[in-house]
Amino acid sequence: MSRRLASITLDNLDDLPPRCRRCVFWELDPVSQARALEIGDPALEKEAWISNVLLEWGSCGKILYVDGAPAAYVTYAPPSYAPRTAAFPTSPVSADAVLLMTAHVTAEFTGGGLGRVLVQAMAKDLTRRGIKAIEAFGDMNWTQPSCVVPVDYLLAVGFKTVRPHARYPRLRLELKTALSWREDVEVALERLLGSMQPERALRLA
Repeated sequence: MSRRLASITLDNLDDLPPRCRRCVFWELDPVSQARALEIGDPALEKEAWISNVLLEWGSCGKILYVDGAPAAYVTYAPPSYAPRTAAFPTSPVSADAVLLMTAHVTAEFTGGGLGRVLVQAMAKDLTRRGIKAIEAFGDMNWTQPSCVVPVDYLLAVGFKTVRPHARYPRLRLELKTALSWREDVEVALERLLGSMQPERALRLA
């Protein structure tokens, strides 16, 4: 079984699951999202968002292919590009962190370590770009696919709670911790994340 990672671009955006391809939960504020769903084109809004972030900031996601088929993906960006963050009770995201927005592993590929690979790929990309940390809003009551990642998944891959909440705590992964081990970045991140198996929780939309 072969695996290949690729950055999300306009060329492969259609490889996201159809529901995710049209989802603008993070990309728009709640009012704009409701308007787009009612009278607009969410898929076009998604495309415009990806284009804007790529031009202004750079890579904002990874797609993982297994034997040529898209099996999993993750998206991330500075919080200023994710208006939805303002609606969370544990906002704002720290100024030195990038937001892990959402992730998805398709049902047929769960349990194969793909969730860990996604976090490793994101962490390595951001470390090389000088980012100090990744933060995410977790869902304490996660029971089915959604745009907010489950708390137990985040804890499993090394995140720590920095602002508790009964439903949506904010968690953080310090990337400088890996670098402080004085090892190659990839080896350090493998040590930090390699033993985790979060796929049980990572079945997101």
